[in-house]
Amino acid sequence: MNYIDCFIVPIPAARLDDYRDMAALARKVWLDHGALDYQEYLADDVPDGQVTSLPMSVRLEDGEIIGIGIVHYTSREHRDKVMQAVMADERMTQCMQPETLPFDGQRMIWGGFSPLTGIGD
Repeated sequence: MNYIDCFIVPIPAARLDDYRDMAALARKVWLDHGALDYQEYLADDVPDGQVTSLPMSVRLEDGEIIGIGIVHYTSREHRDKVMQAVMADERMTQCMQPETLPFDGQRMIWGGFSPLTGIGD
């Protein structure tokens, strides 16, 4: 695994079940299109900061929890190919509509990352 995507989202606690359903679907879609792994996690130890913090990064509001996802690929090129297929997949385009999205997509943070350290260091 030589490349990852990472994303952070603020999830309303009242929509957590909807988000779980979406996360399960996303995992299936990404894996169907060739991602090596797809995992999502819910925060349970993300303190508020005075200068910066995870809660500040997504402008976390009362009644929300932070979710983070990590998707593994063989390379940046592999990621770009998988992402193109995922974004064209009807299963994702339907659930990513603003009116059905179970979180505020405008406060989502995401990006791709190349390895710095890892297995074999």
